[in-house]
Amino acid sequence: MSRVGKKPIEIPAGVTVTNENNHVTVKGPKGELSRTFNQDIQIVIEENVITVSRPSDAKDHRALHGTTRAVLSNMVEGVAKGFERSLDLIGVGYRASKQGKKLVLNVGYSHPVEIEPEEGIEVEVPTNTKVIVKGTDKERVGALAANIRGVRPPEPYKGKGIRYEGEFVRRKEGKTGK
Repeated sequence: MSRVGKKPIEIPAGVTVTNENNHVTVKGPKGELSRTFNQDIQIVIEENVITVSRPSDAKDHRALHGTTRAVLSNMVEGVAKGFERSLDLIGVGYRASKQGKKLVLNVGYSHPVEIEPEEGIEVEVPTNTKVIVKGTDKERVGALAANIRGVRPPEPYKGKGIRYEGEFVRRKEGKTGK
């Protein structure tokens, strides 16, 4: 049995979950998420608990079992609390700012890089070297954070670039001249 798939999902107060032919809709104080899951996996909602089960021990059913449970859990957590990802800009002259909804990054290129977040995702710039991505969908928050980091990933020689908060960048020694 899948260790992740076996665990029941607790539904917190203020969150409603509906399942219609494996199309699950989760509504909460932060918003609403819906997703269609594979028809082979059974999703049962009883009182304040969601349980996920599989029909057989076939390899594809085992894989879907844990994945379905994890995605459902993230949906419930997202509409209840939300998700956020923090990024740090490290480098001389590297800074971020907001223009309306757009995020504008000055990270050593000859032009500023503008990133427009999609609907349902919010970007905050508390200081000019810190960016916070917030939203209800963990997948989309992570994808936008990865796109921002991809503008200027941290390099191993000086450590400059955009990195996740708490990310460790392994430093390399530069060339030695003779």
